[in-house]
Amino acid sequence: MIDATSQFRPLDPGRINLMDPLEVQYWCRELNCSEQDLEAAVDAAGDHIAAVRDQLESNPPGTPPH
Repeated sequence: MIDATSQFRPLDPGRINLMDPLEVQYWCRELNCSEQDLEAAVDAAGDHIAAVRDQLESNPPGTPPH
């Protein structure tokens, strides 16, 4: 059986929509982070994927934000 989230692709791959549960699961898998870490990164950096990726790299999951 195919998992729906494994086939999911966001409509706008340049932005993260935290209101869409499938999209949150997709980005957590792509960025290897928890939902909490993803939400914190979006809160800190905005919803553009490049900024969120930079935020997660500069503040790895489990470390306090700068």
